[in-house]
Amino acid sequence: MAGGSKTPSRYRDAGKRRLGGQPFRRRHRRLLLTLLTVMALMLVSVGAYAYHLNKQLSNFGRVDISTVQSGEPDPDEGRALNVLLLGSDMAEGDEGGASIEEDAVLPDWPSGKYRSDTLMIVHIPADRSAVQLVSIPRDTYTMIYDEDGEERSEQKINAAFSEYGPAGAVATVQAMTGITIDHLAIIDWQGFRDITTAVGGVEVTIPETFRDPQQGITWQAGTQVLEGEEALSYVRTRHGLQRGDFDRIERQQNFLRSVMNKLLSRGTLTNPLKLSNTLGALSDNMTLDSNWSPASLRSLALSLRGVTSEGVAFMTAPVAATEDVSGVGNVVILKETQSAELWEAIATDQVGGYVQAYPDEQLPGADEVS
Repeated sequence: MAGGSKTPSRYRDAGKRRLGGQPFRRRHRRLLLTLLTVMALMLVSVGAYAYHLNKQLSNFGRVDISTVQSGEPDPDEGRALNVLLLGSDMAEGDEGGASIEEDAVLPDWPSGKYRSDTLMIVHIPADRSAVQLVSIPRDTYTMIYDEDGEERSEQKINAAFSEYGPAGAVATVQAMTGITIDHLAIIDWQGFRDITTAVGGVEVTIPETFRDPQQGITWQAGTQVLEGEEALSYVRTRHGLQRGDFDRIERQQNFLRSVMNKLLSRGTLTNPLKLSNTLGALSDNMTLDSNWSPASLRSLALSLRGVTSEGVAFMTAPVAATEDVSGVGNVVILKETQSAELWEAIATDQVGGYVQAYPDEQLPGADEVS
């Protein structure tokens, strides 16, 4: 070759690339800087989201039930969890504070200001494979306990919350069932419309057209999506239903089932934006016990992300009869033996066995609820 041993430039450049020459090092540095920048942005985003999530979890109203709370303040994921869920309406009177949270810290609970027509024990098994909800009829006749866990008188169970507040409700349910209540959650039914709006409405099926004379609403047969005031009216309806309050319990369970199905099917627990919107609506309309820390709430949500809609079961405490009691009115009497089996199943984390023994106790299908 003319000129002897001079190497063509394309080979000299290839040699630089192979031997770590300047062009390669510059590209390598640019790639490294890009990766570091992306990682930094991801860390900032994750950190910002975690901060926002913790802030939302800290926004729930809080009440102290430590005088009667039997469960550990912040239970580990490795054991079963029992939560008392109350649906609260303001009954009458404007004395005291502007919320349950404010009224709970007053020297005297404003007796009669609130009522709780919805009482559910939410059982979360130790393996976090399911969620089981058991409704207790509001007219269940039992001994009522006050905020210090002291016996008062035999009344309808919803009198516990109305007369003695959140701690009274927890003490009464624990005494009646023998179940350790780990935590308390109170839903403001007035604010329930905000929750249904946050999830984009909830689908329900009404088997037959009927009229609720109390609310002045005619419920048309068929499947429909409810949110806002319509959703609130749906869970409150009992007039016009064949079994009155028992059908209302099924309606409330059916609606919560539909809400949970929607949340689970859309991956709300794993979608940051959806979870943020839902938590915002919940924190505005829900009060929790003061021992339920944001860290524990976050851990619980993450531990339940494998639960599907098929893993959520709704039941009602078994009813033996209704009867009139002087000075109290028409009350619900539970089946003593079967109720004892149910409470024991919850206490020992064996609810699946109870469901197998009493398959008809579960909530009917979505198209069978009145």
